[in-house]
Amino acid sequence: MFDLFLDESGCLGFDLSRNKSSKYFVITILCVPSECKGSLEKLVKKVFGGFAPHELKTHANTLHFAKEKPQTRKKLLGLLANRKDVSVMVIYFNKVKINSIFKNQPQLIYKYMTGILLNQIFANQPKYSKSKGIRLIASRRETNKFLNQAFKEYIEEQVLKKHKIKLEVIIQSSESEKCLQIVDGVCWSIFRKYEHQDYSYAEIIQHLIGCEYEHNKNNDDYTNLMVMEEYAVYKA
Repeated sequence: MFDLFLDESGCLGFDLSRNKSSKYFVITILCVPSECKGSLEKLVKKVFGGFAPHELKTHANTLHFAKEKPQTRKKLLGLLANRKDVSVMVIYFNKVKINSIFKNQPQLIYKYMTGILLNQIFANQPKYSKSKGIRLIASRRETNKFLNQAFKEYIEEQVLKKHKIKLEVIIQSSESEKCLQIVDGVCWSIFRKYEHQDYSYAEIIQHLIGCEYEHNKNNDDYTNLMVMEEYAVYKA
């Protein structure tokens, strides 16, 4: 069995004149055999083990990479870099290069990009098709339970249709799932590389990245994306 942990960095606003609107949007999946999940969670515990009492109080058992000190970020990434049982898959896009049809449909583009990344993973790595069970644990980004359910149904149906893989999608908060805190750190680091040309964090775990896929309106799979749109609009 495999557990895939998903998170995103950047915003889906397309008004680039606003200071808070990012130029890039990144989705990252951290893949680990299910039997190794427990030992992976211990990396977060090791980071917390180095905190002073007042730091433990302010963190409330949760790491938020964007708010952490540089030494805390590099400690977690360094621990992760020593793992031989994990792999990282990434899809990202520059908003200037994405088709304008998505500008007013952020929920759809999030589903599309996740689906495209999963397609890259399952099409190129046979080990997943042979697995007895695969779970995708996604960080909760919507408070609306209907949007979360639409995302879950869309991803599960697309993967079953394309790859004959029965994927279980679980939406959780990072507070309740430590591995989501780890993928948050990985995704933030990769986003930082593109958005701010800061490679200092991503280079620590670069060797773990098995796929780093840029999507834009000229990609060969764009026609397929438009077909997927009709389905997503119907389901949304």
